[in-house]
Amino acid sequence: MELQLHLVFLVLLAAVLHASWNAVVKSSGDRFLSFTAIRGTGTLIACLVAAFVPLPAIESWPYLLAGWAIHNCYYVVLLQAYRFGDLSHVYPLARGIAPVTVAVLAAVFAGEVPGTGAAIGIALVSVGIISLMFSSPAGEGESLKPVILAVATGLFIAGYTVVDGLGIRLGETVFGYIVWLNVGEGVPFMIAACVMRPKEVGPFLKQHWPRTTGTGLLVVMAYGLVLYALSQGAMAHISALRETSVLFAVLIGVVFLGEPMGWRRIMAAAVITAGVVLLQVS
Repeated sequence: MELQLHLVFLVLLAAVLHASWNAVVKSSGDRFLSFTAIRGTGTLIACLVAAFVPLPAIESWPYLLAGWAIHNCYYVVLLQAYRFGDLSHVYPLARGIAPVTVAVLAAVFAGEVPGTGAAIGIALVSVGIISLMFSSPAGEGESLKPVILAVATGLFIAGYTVVDGLGIRLGETVFGYIVWLNVGEGVPFMIAACVMRPKEVGPFLKQHWPRTTGTGLLVVMAYGLVLYALSQGAMAHISALRETSVLFAVLIGVVFLGEPMGWRRIMAAAVITAGVVLLQVS
């Protein structure tokens, strides 16, 4: 399945949007309530739109249910990763490991086998990932924890990419699958917030709703574009091109969040990006 030029632009736009909303979550004072409001915005929008789109085909619902579960596990681990690590460290590692895993899973479950050029791209991504593991300052006691959490995040990313890639192709309606995936994604966080911190939800929303609502729109748009692309092109290529967002995340982390711009992180992000681009153009 070739990736057409308009899909390339859509996925690159999704990469910028994704790096942006991750930066907002990372910089939030209360990441749990902030992310709950962000994902809740996506669920609310999807519920309003659901009446106007057809239901996905019955064959896609097992994938849709699995997607809900994997996405929410991914969100939990991602928030923990940002608790212990920098955006410019966690984000490239998590996003960098995903294309490698997606390429393997897509070959096994969808018969999408990468060629020689793609294999070289995967190798470059792997080298970048390994170098990122050593990009934290020497002797930093918590340096291993964000690495482990970031790798776990990358595995969940690969899982939901393949599950959604298969599900949306069986769904018979691209927009129906996108909408119903968003309907279920925010529900667990919304329930958890109301149970665990019921007195704080209202005041938080009153104070921060403009930022969380805007970011929620970014989340819906970012993955909606990716889902549309997954319905049209090869999963490994979509995943790889999407992860060029690592450079945007590193730049955002340095410019707006004041994170250190070590030469190891710069080189690692550049190698990962070169790998995913080669994976795409091959």
